[in-house]
Amino acid sequence: MDTKKFVLLDIDYITKKNVAVIRLFGKLIGEDNNLSIIAHDKSFKPYIYVLPYDFVDCIEELSKLELLKVEKVHKKDLKESKDFIKITFNHPRDLLKLKKTILALQTVDEIREHDIPFYRRYLIDKGLFPMHTVEVKGHCINSRQFPLYNKTCIFEIKNQPTLIESDLPELNVLSFNIEACNPKGMPIVSEDPIIMISFSSNHGFRKVFSSKKSSSDFVMTIPTEKELLKKFVETIKSENPDIITGYNSDKFDFPYIKERADRLRVSLNLGVDGSKLKFITVPKKAALIKGRIHIDLYRIVQRHLQLNSHTLQSVYHKLFGDDKIDIPLDEIYTCWNDGGEKREKLFRYSLEDTIAITKIGERMLPISIELARIVGQPLFEIIRRGTGTQVKWYLIRKSYEFGHILPNEPEKFERNVVGGYVEEPIPGLHENIVYFDFKSLYPSIIIAKNISPETLCKDGDEETCHIAPEFGYKFKKEPIGFIPAATSQILKDRIRIKSMMKESTDPEEKQILNFRQEARKTLISTIYGLYNHPKYRWYCIEASEAITAWGREFLKKTMKKSENCGLKPIYADTDGFYATYIGSSEDH
Repeated sequence: MDTKKFVLLDIDYITKKNVAVIRLFGKLIGEDNNLSIIAHDKSFKPYIYVLPYDFVDCIEELSKLELLKVEKVHKKDLKESKDFIKITFNHPRDLLKLKKTILALQTVDEIREHDIPFYRRYLIDKGLFPMHTVEVKGHCINSRQFPLYNKTCIFEIKNQPTLIESDLPELNVLSFNIEACNPKGMPIVSEDPIIMISFSSNHGFRKVFSSKKSSSDFVMTIPTEKELLKKFVETIKSENPDIITGYNSDKFDFPYIKERADRLRVSLNLGVDGSKLKFITVPKKAALIKGRIHIDLYRIVQRHLQLNSHTLQSVYHKLFGDDKIDIPLDEIYTCWNDGGEKREKLFRYSLEDTIAITKIGERMLPISIELARIVGQPLFEIIRRGTGTQVKWYLIRKSYEFGHILPNEPEKFERNVVGGYVEEPIPGLHENIVYFDFKSLYPSIIIAKNISPETLCKDGDEETCHIAPEFGYKFKKEPIGFIPAATSQILKDRIRIKSMMKESTDPEEKQILNFRQEARKTLISTIYGLYNHPKYRWYCIEASEAITAWGREFLKKTMKKSENCGLKPIYADTDGFYATYIGSSEDH
């Protein structure tokens, strides 16, 4: 058997001869740097769990359905261990078709883990993480049935895929940008053709394809818009990028390209499997290319950069302290049609836009990539969903690792929780200011007080339980709860990485480590808020109220102690406060 190692970029599944086949898309390692792989695994099957009223009667009812396998399993379910029936199906569509039927059976109390998508289930059960290295054994199946699409190896897996801990090798990133123009300003896709497409990569490729001539050597003239679109497809195939970056490309560039290509009957077969560009909802409209991670950087900078404006110009200036050529939208038409130096400036503007996209990607992408490596979900989705969803999938994976069965999403919402303690600032000018900050306050409370749905109890005293102020909620001190254990792991990893940063003398290594610790900070900062989210599987209003109550208590006590040391608090908010030094009584 052959052995292949590759960076796992994406995953999906297809159906071949009535069998669901997982496809792992990746960049091959140790071979041609520009070679892709699609690894097929047809051995994995979907499953759910059933909690029955009676095992014997339930198994008898289930035997009448078209199921692949029915077996009794023992799983930990929050506060107690239970016996469940694990049902395995032939195909994901069978699960969807039979789910309601199974739930309606008189012997079935409830079903669990029925809402985990098939490809996500595969990642979790196989212990695979996108943006990590995966090793597989099997053989190449390129043939007439599976043609070699643009430097792509089609591979059939014959063993258990193995995750290999390693740093992320350099990926091939290609940025693009299109220009279209209208005399009134914003181009109209039904009327205005694409006039140029520019490219920039992280390995030096820079080109502008235009339907008009230029004196610049980075511009190649393509006579018609139809040929321009074909050149766009050809360039992506020849460059074979692992990641394609754009700026507002989900909302503008790709939809514009798609409609113009449809009008001119140009096939946008951009996928490494030969598939066409398509649009899906995650949760907003997004352009998907199979085997290549399309990243709209506009989504990332909106999330991570607090700016009044998120134009490419303003973001580039914020990140690099420099300005690029800028041409207002209403002047592009004039530059294009007047020709001469104005048009040459437009060519430079278009190329600089794409170079700026590449540089912004190099600065902003590492945190998202690290999140994908921690959470274990595709990068394409990581950048298009909020941190709450990222934490959810992190905990779902941890639940599997700990041998826990997942709770179903709650169908209730009790009440909003009182937030952290806030003391309004004392007006005026203050000197000798000091700031007291609780490091990771809420995550630390979750860990220290063992706050988790399964540790919540009604009985117990201070010897066996942590008792929350204000409410009196009790949380067992032992054993360690699921959420505190998972939170503790992230926090310890972050502390360890920050320690490595302090010891490192290599600026590049420091930057990489900083991305890693920032990604973990993003996750732990989100966990608390989910306790009060109605779609959170571990929804627990008591946990949420206890955390904020302890937070308020710690903050108030610390402020009181500071006064005994000659400090006067002048402003407080949730996890820290400002104070001014006025001196102790002995000073007067």
